[in-house]
Amino acid sequence: MAAARVTHMSKGRLEAFSDGVIAIIITIMVLELKVPDSATLEALSKIAPTFAAYAFSFIYVGIYWNNHHHLLHAVKRINGGVLWANLHLLFWLSLVPFTTRWMGESFGTWPVVVYGVSLLMPSIAFAILVQVLIRANGKESELAKAIGGDTKGTISTLIYIAGIALTFWQPWAGLACYILVALIWLVPDRRIERTALPEADD
Repeated sequence: MAAARVTHMSKGRLEAFSDGVIAIIITIMVLELKVPDSATLEALSKIAPTFAAYAFSFIYVGIYWNNHHHLLHAVKRINGGVLWANLHLLFWLSLVPFTTRWMGESFGTWPVVVYGVSLLMPSIAFAILVQVLIRANGKESELAKAIGGDTKGTISTLIYIAGIALTFWQPWAGLACYILVALIWLVPDRRIERTALPEADD
């Protein structure tokens, strides 16, 4: 009797679905921008806070898309657990348009706190996805070796928590922490990028 072939789930559909959801999230954010109520610069300036919140969230979601792309190119296998972990990440990212608009239109303690939570949870969800992928690919996989102890991810999560706490003292202090994390991750994770390099032209 011929030995049964061992097959693995394709990551292509996971990537395509994730890219589609992230594209929709960005589209929803831009649709949340209101057109000025008159043809004057003063009217345009009124929506400046909302636009600034949109621009930051666009960069933030873009950072996740970039690192998600590198992450999936660094692995060979996915399973059901990976699919659910990925959905968990996309769920929290899908809330960003709502929290972005609230903060942009009503800057204050609670909007900035809720916005911070909407940044913190994807950070945790991404860390969970990484661990599920490592479990699926093995502790000796290239991804596991590249990630190591994930100090960068841990520090980012702690800064988010500090930012949420500081918001109760001064909302701008909390927002500064969120911006700091974005700056930390603005350049794609070099550890994963080096691992994904052989497939970079796919």
